[in-house]
Amino acid sequence: MGKLTTHVLDTAHGCPAANLKIELWSINLQTEERTQLKTVTTNSDGRTDSPMLNESEIKVGTYELVFSIGEYFAARSVNTTEPAFLDRVPIRFGIADINAHYHVPLLASPWSYSTYRGS
Repeated sequence: MGKLTTHVLDTAHGCPAANLKIELWSINLQTEERTQLKTVTTNSDGRTDSPMLNESEIKVGTYELVFSIGEYFAARSVNTTEPAFLDRVPIRFGIADINAHYHVPLLASPWSYSTYRGS
């Protein structure tokens, strides 16, 4: 039962990043054409209410999650620069096994971020 999930942790405040906009894009590597598949907002736990891709939607290919962290931190009145050092954080990754669970979390502050393939 393959699926794609994500969550976001606000490392500046030590909490889940609630109400953060995330876009999911499919990428054609031959043409670099991007197709937007979904736009969602995180819940109070910093997660999406349902998988970004469920077992009927997941396909082998290249994808990109774009996290709107600049907008998120601006809404929380975090003292940042103008323009923000980090605004939209793209994470491009590949899905090779449609039966696997791909979990792509983001740990973010206004000045840094990290990710990994979770479980």
